[in-house]
Amino acid sequence: MHAFAMASLCRICSLVVVLQLLHVYSLGIYGFKHQTGKDNVTSPTNGKPFPWNKMRLPGMVVPIQYDLCVHPNLTTVHFTGLERIEIFVREHTRFIILHSKGLEITSAVLLPKDDLGSSKPGKQLQVLEHPAHEQIALQAPEVLTAGQRYLVVIEFHARLADGFDGFYKSTYKARDGETRIIATTDFEPTSARMAFPCFDEPSFKANFAITIRRERKHIALSNMPKIKTIELEGGLLEDHFDVTVKMSTYLVAYIVCDFKSVQATTSSGIKLSIYASPDKWSQTHYALEAAVKLLEFYEKYFDISFPLPKLDLVAIPDFQSGAMENWGLITYRETSLLYDPKTSSAFDKLWVTRVIGHELAHQWFGNLVTMEWWNDIWLNEGFARFMELVSVSATYSELQIEDYFLNVCFGAISRDSLNSSHPISNPAETPTQIKEMFDTVSYDKGACILKMLQDFLSEAVFQKGIIHYLKKYSYRNAKNDDLWNSMANTCSESDFSSGNFCYTASRPLSSTFSHMGKRTEIEEMMNTWTLQKGIPLVLVKCEGNTLRLRQERFLKGVFEEDPEWANLQSRYFWHIPLTYVTSSSNTVHRHILKTKTDTLELEGEVAWVKFNVDMNGYYIVHYEGNGWDNIIKLLDQNHTLFSHKDRVNLIHNAFQLVSAGRLSLDTALDLTRYLRRESSNVVLLQGLGYLEMFYHMMERRNISDVTENLKRYILQHFKPVIDKQTWSDEGSVSDRMLRSALLELACELQYPRCIQKANELFSKWMGSGGTLNLPADVLKTVYSVGAQSIAGWNYLLKQYSLSMSGAEKNKILYALTTSRHCEKLTKLIELGMEGEVIKTQDLAALLNAIARNPEGQGLAWNFVRKNWNNLLKKFELASFSIRTIIVGTTSRFSSKDKLEEVKHFFKSLEDQGSELKITEVVLETITKNIRWLKRNLNSLRNWLLNNL
Repeated sequence: MHAFAMASLCRICSLVVVLQLLHVYSLGIYGFKHQTGKDNVTSPTNGKPFPWNKMRLPGMVVPIQYDLCVHPNLTTVHFTGLERIEIFVREHTRFIILHSKGLEITSAVLLPKDDLGSSKPGKQLQVLEHPAHEQIALQAPEVLTAGQRYLVVIEFHARLADGFDGFYKSTYKARDGETRIIATTDFEPTSARMAFPCFDEPSFKANFAITIRRERKHIALSNMPKIKTIELEGGLLEDHFDVTVKMSTYLVAYIVCDFKSVQATTSSGIKLSIYASPDKWSQTHYALEAAVKLLEFYEKYFDISFPLPKLDLVAIPDFQSGAMENWGLITYRETSLLYDPKTSSAFDKLWVTRVIGHELAHQWFGNLVTMEWWNDIWLNEGFARFMELVSVSATYSELQIEDYFLNVCFGAISRDSLNSSHPISNPAETPTQIKEMFDTVSYDKGACILKMLQDFLSEAVFQKGIIHYLKKYSYRNAKNDDLWNSMANTCSESDFSSGNFCYTASRPLSSTFSHMGKRTEIEEMMNTWTLQKGIPLVLVKCEGNTLRLRQERFLKGVFEEDPEWANLQSRYFWHIPLTYVTSSSNTVHRHILKTKTDTLELEGEVAWVKFNVDMNGYYIVHYEGNGWDNIIKLLDQNHTLFSHKDRVNLIHNAFQLVSAGRLSLDTALDLTRYLRRESSNVVLLQGLGYLEMFYHMMERRNISDVTENLKRYILQHFKPVIDKQTWSDEGSVSDRMLRSALLELACELQYPRCIQKANELFSKWMGSGGTLNLPADVLKTVYSVGAQSIAGWNYLLKQYSLSMSGAEKNKILYALTTSRHCEKLTKLIELGMEGEVIKTQDLAALLNAIARNPEGQGLAWNFVRKNWNNLLKKFELASFSIRTIIVGTTSRFSSKDKLEEVKHFFKSLEDQGSELKITEVVLETITKNIRWLKRNLNSLRNWLLNNL
């Protein structure tokens, strides 16, 4: 265990006497029995064998309350700590096993709870270490008695971490050029152990009394309100915070900083504050407005008051993910919380609102009710992603998040239609495996199956079910089955009148679960979505009045003729809550497909049928026979026969089916021809998105004839809608997002009118010394065009270093990565590695953006291969950043040579012991790309020739 000693350890041992333990309730834990026998011994540490050999902690000892005092020294960037843990012993033992990583423990003492007020000295505990499992064992001189409470007093110290986990150092540059340091925490999933020795698993919930020492020029924040400040010798101040509610270690948080805040009080009396560095204080006001609205919405929606008296939202200068939901002290990347009206686009506003909605949802889903173990992290993340949709729709309807949510499900499908996907609820034991669970399957697929369930049950029944779940498991831990049981049993215990379902005055709620005369058990149905990976393909064949239905597993890049096809299909089937509309009725018809095949009888002849109404379901639909041809004709004649969400869904399904070998590319492209008459922005963007994707694929492979023809086709076909765009921030959010995307694409395709206007605006902006306010929605496009000249690029880099707006910095950085000069792109990578001008937190996004550039793809990929070990010094192995870097620099490849290169590199990582699940996803993605090109290149070439 690597740690640094401090020259002057602050004398906080006196706290053992000073701090008062508050009465708390004992905690029931789902633990493991202490092992007996020789198998119990693992590798020796401190010259003695370690008494526990599992990754998960035993359940013999559980924490009741932590009294934690921490003193970060922002000059030496070290911290000292003293904690007193009240424990309850469930079984006789001589060992207390808990987590610790990178901490130097200088003292560990045991006090019987009843002897606290006496003068009896505590008993020294011997500290044994197991670094591989990030555990320590405190060995008592005698057996601890089952049923008794004890106090464990531990002194420790360490260096503030350099990365983004544990108790770490963050810096920001003030407007006057001074670099200032703050100390902040980020513990999810397994990094609380880097800040203080603890039982660092979600089911070991406890209360926390936090005390922070600081200099007078700083402030301290923690989960709870400050109750007093004591002045110490030498001018230090000591802030004491109220005791928390019972919670998991990963939600503990504390910050020492010099930030400023804005405050408001919600209608229920919660004091809400937004904190940021002093120069960015003016960008906090929108977040305050949004947080108040969203918190008030959640209290009403969940019918449960926010249980803390205050809630702080803090913009952290160095932050790896988007935000972290620490109870009462939520931390954010600056771009996820701060909103600058001058430089934040419509998309930026939606993003900030979504992230605030997401983290506030966690105060209930995750904090109040926590998953029992990380295998069910989707109970936190899938719900929070889904509640973004519910809460933002209700509070900021103008942001049109329902349309954006379609993209959430498209992202989930993209990952889940690969064999390398995983079930939503998936075993994860090691810290690396746990970190990898924080992915699009847990977040996005989790949200999309909840959306499907809400549509199936009705909004009212769904809401009642989740309220039942939250109330039943408050301050406790839950697992998959607990959720489904709560959803099925939507009344309180006293309301049940028979069976598993309760009755209302008018009708039994069980009828909600009854379709086609068959009652569907919620748990049985939803287990098919959470316990197996993948997404179903529903094949529909219309024969007169009869619909013949079939379900298969939907796989991209694997075809029926492949030898592995049958094996990849076997044992997969879902209980699919189907919805459909027909030409003869606007009524949404429902049917549960619980078998491999089924038939539906329609009432009379219909001209068309459309399944998965408004894409509320999580499945792909293939219309067999002449089904797709009929849909294409209908769209050509009158596309408004289908809702705009149904049109998006049809376009998405068609191109997905091409990747699975079920539909010809010609047919999918034919379907998009009607788009010149499309009035819905979200549908336009969906169709254009596929054409743009093909353009970039051809450009990267240097297939110049197809690249040129695609460019001509897009600029001809969509010229009217491109020319209609104004270079302004006017219109609805949907209009503004379309404008941003269309102008960016048009300029990227070198459309002369677009390039001319962007250059004109860039010259004016540059001439004003960067003071001219350009419309925020076109900034990215203007900067990207300006970055193509050497003078423009250099000027943008200078402005990047000066800008106080994270939203603007993001747009400038992206623009800088579009340069076609390799030396410029190399310079950006060097700056990203240095971490001064371009912060380390932005390195993953930077490499991803450079790899998107045809001139930068090889550069970024070669850099990652040569500098892998240096990247691992900056980011944890399975971190979001490392996974972004791997996917971003490799998954666009589409040649066998590159596939072999990537395979070779991943093999070298395995040989070093760096094994990541994401590598399987990348290899399958590249293989899929290769097969797509082989099957479809000629079709694409010929279709363009026929349609230009």
